[in-house]
Amino acid sequence: MKKLLILIILPAVILSACEKENPVIPNEEELITTVTYELTPANGGDKIIFKFTDLDGDGGNDPVFETSPLSANTVYNGVLKLENELETPPENITEEVEAEGAEHQFFFIDNFLKFDVAYGDEDINGNPVGIETILETGASTTGTLTIILRHEPKKPNNGTPEDAGGETDVEVTFDVTVQ
Repeated sequence: MKKLLILIILPAVILSACEKENPVIPNEEELITTVTYELTPANGGDKIIFKFTDLDGDGGNDPVFETSPLSANTVYNGVLKLENELETPPENITEEVEAEGAEHQFFFIDNFLKFDVAYGDEDINGNPVGIETILETGASTTGTLTIILRHEPKKPNNGTPEDAGGETDVEVTFDVTVQ
């Protein structure tokens, strides 16, 4: 009887003494509710703000887009800001993207605008990030500008999101007028 009791209790004691492994929690992506692209003319002048806000995410209410016309044949210094405005105060996601620059890259795709966009910043490996840019407009036109943030893209790449791969953290398309 003692042997039977030992055979029952011993495995229970051994099993309860083993530590359970902590589950691996994946690195959750930050919620980005607001994308602001601030463009300042290099030769001085008023800032132009492109802003996308979607406080309820996919579905629900339509996102809000704010844009102003850009001037033709003008060089702008651009700065992107990403926020989660559902937090109080709003969480600045740009700081995380900057700190993890080697794991992120912005892409700028224009449709009918013929913009030249150059990266104004780089990660610790000398590859572009895109929080800071230099955007040069051409002749008067209308079109769209799509801004894409990729997480864990291949770096270096040929400057396109298709070549870079990775996962899209945010993608926003602005209607743009150049006059």
